[in-house]
Amino acid sequence: MESFNGRMRDELLNESLFFSLDHARQKVAAWALDYNTRRPHSSIGYLTPEAFAASLTATGRSAAQYESCAARPVAHPTLRGVTNPRTLVAAG
Repeated sequence: MESFNGRMRDELLNESLFFSLDHARQKVAAWALDYNTRRPHSSIGYLTPEAFAASLTATGRSAAQYESCAARPVAHPTLRGVTNPRTLVAAG
């Protein structure tokens, strides 16, 4: 979300002068349409959202399945957790 907000601020809000609320709505809608349909995104393999959606339809996969495949654990979990009480250290 922070990336989206930063891009919108840098590419639209800081570069545009709005003359009315309707003018602002039109400019924001056009920018959002471009961002959400035609612009490549790193989080989906530098595909455009349209191309990514088409690839999901073609493969029969859902976005949730894609996200679960793309997510990787940071660390391997232990099989039994922490069982040695010496590993716990009291603070202070």
